[in-house]
Amino acid sequence: MPARSSGSAALSPRSRASTPTTSTRPRLPPHPVVEAGRTAYLAGQCPLDPSGALVGQGDLDARIDQVAANALAALDVVGAKPDQVVRSVIHVVTDDGPVPAAAWERLTGSVIGSAFTTASTLLGVAQLGFPGQLVEVDLTVALGRPAAPDGDPRGGAGATPERALA
Repeated sequence: MPARSSGSAALSPRSRASTPTTSTRPRLPPHPVVEAGRTAYLAGQCPLDPSGALVGQGDLDARIDQVAANALAALDVVGAKPDQVVRSVIHVVTDDGPVPAAAWERLTGSVIGSAFTTASTLLGVAQLGFPGQLVEVDLTVALGRPAAPDGDPRGGAGATPERALA
């Protein structure tokens, strides 16, 4: 899926910021995917459809499903899969104890379920960024080593002992 580069001058030469093309959000600033070295930080994934409209008025499950779809698209921007997520933070608007647990169950059963098998924090919060938003997910992804110029997936020269001896 193509990405739009933000061209941010604050990023180092080894960093890149992109916004998934599915994230056209006229009401909100873009929530970029920032790739720094071999780590990517996926900013808060919200329950918005490609037009920027809030999905599932009052329906937490519908919103979680949209967040999962948006997160999957954001992972695709950096060539990652859910099982490469090394940290997640899930925010759920509620003052009811069982609601975050239900959100957790929905997320772990979703298309990005394997993202939540590592360091995860689940928070019940009073409010999120815009009215009616019930859930948001932040992800940190460990990206694989870049392939060597010759296409060797073990990485560039010296990346492994085998390459150093070759």
